[in-house]
Amino acid sequence: MSQNFIPLLFAGDINVYSVARAFHEQYNIKAEVFGKYNTGPCQDSRIMNYTANPKADQQDTFLDIVVQFSEKNKDKKIILLGCGDSYVQLISQNKDKLPENIIAPYIHIDMMNDLIHKEKFYAMCEKNGVDYPDTFVHRREIGHDFELPFASPYIIKPSNGIEYWRHPFTSQKKVYKADTRSELETILDDIYQSGYHDSIIIQNFIPGDDTYMRVLTNYSDQYGKVKLMALGHVLLEEHTPHGIGNHAVIMMEHNQELEEKFKKLLEDMNYIGFSNFDIKYDQRDGKFKAFEINTRQGRSNFYVTGAGENIAKYVVEDYIEQKPLEFKTITNKSLWLVVPKGVAFQYIKPEEYRKEMRALFQSGNYVNPLFYQKDKGIIRRLRLLKSQFGHYVKYKKYLGKKR
Repeated sequence: MSQNFIPLLFAGDINVYSVARAFHEQYNIKAEVFGKYNTGPCQDSRIMNYTANPKADQQDTFLDIVVQFSEKNKDKKIILLGCGDSYVQLISQNKDKLPENIIAPYIHIDMMNDLIHKEKFYAMCEKNGVDYPDTFVHRREIGHDFELPFASPYIIKPSNGIEYWRHPFTSQKKVYKADTRSELETILDDIYQSGYHDSIIIQNFIPGDDTYMRVLTNYSDQYGKVKLMALGHVLLEEHTPHGIGNHAVIMMEHNQELEEKFKKLLEDMNYIGFSNFDIKYDQRDGKFKAFEINTRQGRSNFYVTGAGENIAKYVVEDYIEQKPLEFKTITNKSLWLVVPKGVAFQYIKPEEYRKEMRALFQSGNYVNPLFYQKDKGIIRRLRLLKSQFGHYVKYKKYLGKKR
């Protein structure tokens, strides 16, 4: 296939590197990537053209970058993909301002704002029969004068993640766990005092370690029909304050009943593009409960490509080649990880999973997206190895010494 399109990606983390690698593997094409800083896995990469711009996630700068790139490549179709929430929101809210040769496979900004706002997302789940944790919505004006319909421990997180990270503070975390009412109130005060004004979600803690988590990645075509579903069984997450909840090890899984629920949710709202759900199994009632939706592919998206369904291929066939896509759900076993094998085996406790992991390593059905044979620069490789060894230190610090 002739190169009649260019991927234009925004972000600088493992998410954008994984998407760029998917395009490179499938089409031997270098993505044009813009991020805020020249750090992380994109630094010194040979499979993309990376440009750092500290203002890349600001409205005027973002739009200028996209428009100028479009004008320089008028003879090409430009596939515009955001690999972080702020970029995805910018693409969606500027869809009407984008040049004709820009392809932006995203929902309307009004729908996106409803979905990424956890309070509104749970209302949609309620309407469509998708289970979610017992939830209380707290607002600033309530203060400490409220009663919760469930006991501790509690999970606390902002309804509006994008707005939350715009107000940094010393004790800021992605998600909080409080064992007492006093801890809960301190967390609420810290968040609101930072300048955050939206609502905060307080939920009943679902017991169970990382292995009770699931991640579901989907692709819905331009007509709102789900064409790809990939359910991953999370075996290990990161546990640093800013990284808590990020996936570290995922093994492919298949659950038709669960997938059909989310397929109905997406198609009923006529959703388009990539979507990603965080889900946890609640052993108390045997239900899988949704935490949130990402209106994009997740940072662990290469678990899908690594399992044999290249995510770049879906966008290209849908929008560039205009092919009717067949519905696929991944059923084969494979393993994705971004930590060393030693860390995985040290901190994943159930022997049944360790046994499956050994089999997948032995058969070669595993992938670390950061280590790509066609991106083997020495400096980059040394930097990655240093980062990988750093995981031993981080896990020991936050989880202690296991096994």
